Amino acid sequence: MNHARWIPIAAAVVLAFACVPFIPGTVDHYLFFYLFLVFVHITLAQGWNLTAGYTGQISLAQHAFFGVGGYTTAIISTTVLADGSFYFNPLTMLASGVAAALFAALIGVPLLSKLAGDYFALGTLGFGEILRVALIKGGSVTGGSFGIAMSSDPFETLRPHYWVGLAFAVFATLFVYLVIRSRVGLALMAIREDPLAAAANGVRVLLYKVLAFALGGFLAGLAGSLYAFYVFAVSPGGFLNLNWTLYPILMTVMGGSGTVLGPVIGAFVMTAVFSAANVWLPAAHPILSGGLIVLVMLFMPNGILRMVGAARGKAPVAPN
Repeated sequence: MNHARWIPIAAAVVLAFACVPFIPGTVDHYLFFYLFLVFVHITLAQGWNLTAGYTGQISLAQHAFFGVGGYTTAIISTTVLADGSFYFNPLTMLASGVAAALFAALIGVPLLSKLAGDYFALGTLGFGEILRVALIKGGSVTGGSFGIAMSSDPFETLRPHYWVGLAFAVFATLFVYLVIRSRVGLALMAIREDPLAAAANGVRVLLYKVLAFALGGFLAGLAGSLYAFYVFAVSPGGFLNLNWTLYPILMTVMGGSGTVLGPVIGAFVMTAVFSAANVWLPAAHPILSGGLIVLVMLFMPNGILRMVGAARGKAPVAPN
């Protein structure tokens, strides 16, 4: 595939989204908030895609990394930058991503060196729950079950959130694209296909598994930081919610795991579905979410991109 010819198209699409806030009345429309949520979900989903789609490690800890990113932002904003300079501070957001990546590496080394497959997935879920309890018991540092509240005085409009979210979504997608086209990406995909064969050919399997896990955590931490600036408060219930893990998985699988654009397509589709359900079927939303996860896993395990490729009479879209 000639990737160069898609660059102008991608640039035009990004530019079009960047200009949306300038359309009169858009900022006050629900569509604007929907797009912001899509960007958050794309960033989260691309992190999971890198870990599971390209490395074959099914993680259930995106909500933990999302929470670490949000809490890092809140703690820095209410202590080091309590003078008011915290609002969208780039170093704070970077630190939130790094903190999530370090947490991922710390839990990744013991888990990935001993576990694989379903056992690894359950291990990541367990660490996420341990973190949630630790935040609840964290006292004045984490605010306990109530969490940490930041000053909302700097807020004037959702435009900064939108543009930063768009930048994060583009960064996450471009980052995954560049990684999988590098030697690191080749190593990750070799591990996904056959870890023993990869190790026999000189690939340091544990190192690359932990690296992918940490990079996925970094993207989730960025998303958590951005969302913390939207709600101006972090709490175990809001940021360690399993939806922050289940939604990215569903979006990635529906769009096409192991593809660059799969999480993007899945995020647009599923965010629309969940947003509509929240408005019209709030009581049935959890049931709808669970049902969709089951249906997607049963009937769309290869994702929209591969289904479209098959329908057009072409070979399934390659994972990379």
